[in-house]
Amino acid sequence: MKHYYFKTILSALMLASVSLYAQQEAVDTAAFGKIRRAEMSNSHIPSIAHYITDVSGPRLTNSLGYKRAGMWAVETMKKWGMTNAAMEPWGDFGKGWEIQDFSISFKAPYSQSIIAYPEPWSGNTNGEIHGEVVVLPAANAMDTAYIIKHAADFKGKFVLIAGGAPSYEQDYKPSSERLADTALANMKDTYMLSREMLEGFLKYFNTIARVPILIQQSGALAILTTGGENRNGTVFVQGLIGYKTNSEKSVVKVAISSEDGQRIKRLLASGQKVELNLNVKAKFNDSDIKGYNVVGEIQGTDPKLKSQLVMLGGHMDAWASSTGATDNGAGCIVMLEAVRLLDSLGLKPKRTIRIALWGGEEQGLLGSYGYVKNHYRGTDLVLKPEAAKVSAYFNLDNGTGKIRGIFAQGNTAIAPIFQEWFKPFADLGASTVTLKNTGSTDHLSFDWAGIPGFQFIQDPIDYETRTHHSNMDNYDHLKIEDLKQAAVIVASFVYQASMRPDMLPRKAPEKGTFVFDGL
Repeated sequence: MKHYYFKTILSALMLASVSLYAQQEAVDTAAFGKIRRAEMSNSHIPSIAHYITDVSGPRLTNSLGYKRAGMWAVETMKKWGMTNAAMEPWGDFGKGWEIQDFSISFKAPYSQSIIAYPEPWSGNTNGEIHGEVVVLPAANAMDTAYIIKHAADFKGKFVLIAGGAPSYEQDYKPSSERLADTALANMKDTYMLSREMLEGFLKYFNTIARVPILIQQSGALAILTTGGENRNGTVFVQGLIGYKTNSEKSVVKVAISSEDGQRIKRLLASGQKVELNLNVKAKFNDSDIKGYNVVGEIQGTDPKLKSQLVMLGGHMDAWASSTGATDNGAGCIVMLEAVRLLDSLGLKPKRTIRIALWGGEEQGLLGSYGYVKNHYRGTDLVLKPEAAKVSAYFNLDNGTGKIRGIFAQGNTAIAPIFQEWFKPFADLGASTVTLKNTGSTDHLSFDWAGIPGFQFIQDPIDYETRTHHSNMDNYDHLKIEDLKQAAVIVASFVYQASMRPDMLPRKAPEKGTFVFDGL
């Protein structure tokens, strides 16, 4: 009986606490409605998306495409009337890399093009090269002793690293999905990486970093990689290492479609000679090795509060096989549209609103972490005075899907506040506030410094199955109506945070060094 009464009293206290927060939280539904009507009647999202993706091109960190997108964003924010718009350096990154010319095709047993893309920071071929193909089984690709033993087989040839044929059973299932109510009600921690996991990955990366060096030393022409996930002409292309050390003379690495890789394997298995033509011409740029974020502000209007900040952002860098539309052009598009809405509507926020579009996220949250180290918490783990002036940071980086809720990152005090803020958007499918955590994106840099940092929950659409880090990550895979919905919610949340009497409640800073530091 005592246990029963204790639980009853505890539940009552928790409900009273939530009720108290709800009573204190006055939501400006009139401003929310104004933002919503403006976006749905005169959205700039299609135009912003076009310039961030089609016009800027691939946005690999420190590439010309990244700088084109960054300068366009800066100049556009200035035209909107925003202040302090600039490309702000966060620290040293490494070499820029931009593909200038690329082709690969069968020369024998017949002539036909291959679906393929050079890996970022690949070396150059110095003109078109020709040669036969030899297979390095994927099962042996991490075995340096095996590679050294077979080095003579690789000399003067293209080395294809390939495993077994992929399964196409997934083709009988939808490649896109929206989150069901049951999934939203049972959210789990997502994309969370512990330091132990990262250390394991680093050991793995150090091992695989030796493989291309050994293959190059054998005299191979180039390395071709494929995998079971590269199905139906979709090719996933990354370059996890190389931006600090690679040059035109580094090993040439090309990712090809699974279908082409399996065809080559079958031809070789039946005794056919397979020859390829390959040309890779890329430009390495080390004249400016600094990494840059894009920032801009809407100045606060309250004399007592304008020195405080509400921040929003997403990462602007992407991989190079497409134009980075869903990862993470989508987040940048929404955040730019959100500040455009707030600025154009003249809502006069009390606190200053600062947008930040990050560089180097794909290499380990480098841009946001560098920014936080410079402004809020140094590597000595001591908080800087500026940190106390940031009310919150809101992030968007899980594809093109509409917002369905938000991860509160274990911040129990903020959950009832967000629940009130979401009420006007229930008809848009957004209402979930979970205390669960999500990781692997830029809000973690702020969370580490004790600044409330949040990632919105989004419908996955085809992010994980089709577009994430692939050649399909282009404008045509954006869900424009979903992005409009997201812009309305983000603008409303940012405005509400800028207007409330108090800053948002925060947790203590994370203990120890940043989990991605040194990646």
